[in-house]
Amino acid sequence: MKIGIVCPYSWDVPGGVQFHIRDLAEHLIGLGHEVSVLAPADDETPLPPYVVSAGRAVPVPYNGSVARLNFGFLSAARVRRWLHDGTFDVIHIHEPASPSLGLLSCWAAQGPIVATFHTSNPRSRAMIAAYPILQPALEKISARIAVSEYARRTLVEHLGGDAVVIPNGVDVDFFAKAETNPDWSGQTLGFIGRIDEPRKGLPVLMAAFPKIVEACPDVRLLVAGRGDEEEAVASLPAELRERVEFLGMVSDEDKARLLRSVDVYVAPNTGGESFGIILVEALSAGAAVLASDLDAFAQVLDQGGAGDLFANENPDSLAAGAIALLRDPERRARLSASGSAHVRRFDWSTVGADILAVYETVTDGAAAVGADERVPLRTRLGFSKDTTAS
Repeated sequence: MKIGIVCPYSWDVPGGVQFHIRDLAEHLIGLGHEVSVLAPADDETPLPPYVVSAGRAVPVPYNGSVARLNFGFLSAARVRRWLHDGTFDVIHIHEPASPSLGLLSCWAAQGPIVATFHTSNPRSRAMIAAYPILQPALEKISARIAVSEYARRTLVEHLGGDAVVIPNGVDVDFFAKAETNPDWSGQTLGFIGRIDEPRKGLPVLMAAFPKIVEACPDVRLLVAGRGDEEEAVASLPAELRERVEFLGMVSDEDKARLLRSVDVYVAPNTGGESFGIILVEALSAGAAVLASDLDAFAQVLDQGGAGDLFANENPDSLAAGAIALLRDPERRARLSASGSAHVRRFDWSTVGADILAVYETVTDGAAAVGADERVPLRTRLGFSKDTTAS
């Protein structure tokens, strides 16, 4: 199958959507499919052979964050050329409602279109206001996927229609088999994310850190991600700043080693999360996870069965949870075991098969999925190739 995938966000600025698209493309290529990904990227950025640049992106405030998007006449021309040259059997557009390549591709594409919605935003006035503009493009979509129930709810409430829920995928074994780094082990907390993006929650973790150190004097905090490191620790007493080690941007291999090595992985995100791919990666690595009790995080962590939850934006609650886990190695071991079992449902062997089933449904293909499997999928989707999603 010839598959075109559209990435809305800049390829050279790491994020959950980009990782999902990269891993999906490589999974599909590994199965023998022909895949091309169109993504914003700076001209000097080295790209995998399956990625086509749509030009440089610009930073735009979006869903409580700053997304690097690509829009305009030049981008539209590159989208049309990519679609023309690709002659794809199916186009898979991520975030088609965002002002980026997804929307441009939705306007320009013909034939079967699958769209994945990642955004969770229960109060988006902008999305509601933009619906009359988006509607003609969205009506071309053959099937919709939401990465979580919360992303599906955002779609239903703001744009109408419905979607089948298929979560983000992870190569579980890649994280499970990573080697530990002794330098990152022993009374360590881990955080991975953009340092200067408030909704990733590092300020909440910093506010909790003095109380954690008071109870666990040997604790260290390892922080991986880009941003202003001096500003990140500015709120800490001077004597505690040396307890925070900044690792900068890390490779996929080092991210896996970090998650395998720390005693507790902390996800203090404050909102705007529809899934939580980092939680799945941490569970895959066998880490004991402590996360804010966002609805999406609670769902990924099996309502606390696969990881501990603390009250969102509450440093005291975070500190109490971290102290309890640092002091209780047996609890950490139980969480690691339950998390490792729970996370298998997010492996690409399962997620990739579900996505391929959607592709085959909208293209009336039956090579990889039998008729008895496609019927319930059509029922879950609520529409087929010959109907709209609106």
